[in-house]
Amino acid sequence: MQIAMLGLGRMGGNMVQRLLKGGHRVVAYDVDSRRAADLSKFGAAPATTLDEVIAALEPPRVVWTMVPAGKITEELVVSLAAKLSRGDVIIDGGNSNFRDSMRRANELSQRGVHFLDAGTSGGIWGLENGYCLMVGGSDHAYKIAEPIFKTLAPEKGLIHTGPAGSGHYVKMVHNGIEYGLMAAYGEGFEVLQSSPFPGLDLGGIARTWMQGSVVRSWLLDLLADAFAKDARLEGIKGYVEDSGEGRWTVQAAIDQNVSAPVITLSLLGRIASRQKESFGAKVQAALRNEFGGHAVKKS
Repeated sequence: MQIAMLGLGRMGGNMVQRLLKGGHRVVAYDVDSRRAADLSKFGAAPATTLDEVIAALEPPRVVWTMVPAGKITEELVVSLAAKLSRGDVIIDGGNSNFRDSMRRANELSQRGVHFLDAGTSGGIWGLENGYCLMVGGSDHAYKIAEPIFKTLAPEKGLIHTGPAGSGHYVKMVHNGIEYGLMAAYGEGFEVLQSSPFPGLDLGGIARTWMQGSVVRSWLLDLLADAFAKDARLEGIKGYVEDSGEGRWTVQAAIDQNVSAPVITLSLLGRIASRQKESFGAKVQAALRNEFGGHAVKKS
């Protein structure tokens, strides 16, 4: 079938290639027109404006937005809504907040335009391995776009989660779990790195644990690859960003009276990683000095 992909970054561009390999016709658009032009060598039809995107598709049009969540997604969806016709479908494959997706679906439905929120996981490996997809939206809209989803996802890697917003909700929790897993690996390997047994082969340990261990995972496989490139990760600064999903998961847990200490602490650990020196730690050191005369280290 035909589809337009809007946003041709690391994931969007690879998704275009996977769709083309699957026999679909893809119209490619990005604010950087060079990206669309580059994909034309794989068979994509490049477009330089949204009007060109709309004109290149036959109804019912399916348009997939793969851009950063927030203002950029909001502006793009609003622009598309003004140009699309009744029965057309907008798919948001970014990491939008599920509440925004619920609102957008409601607003678009008043224009007769369908909305699907596609939680997408797979990163830069998706081109080869496929993308795990968690899709929210009406049964009708899902059926229209289902051939696209089946091409992008690996076998058994696709689920229609329910109404609009549920796809991004499931992806939000998925990423919250990811935070906790990454934190656990980080802590464990720091204990190994500082062990009384100097020279432990961290990469070798990761590779060994991949063979039948209960802690094996794709993340551990990727960590082994990272150690192969830099055995002690000396070229990497321990500054860990977050793109919002972990925060939203923690907030959802609070709103729903669910205890989620591991995910919460993993988020706080990421925040702590961005401080050159913690003022809170200074306060604690000062207090220990005041009440117990414990020595403090001068800066």
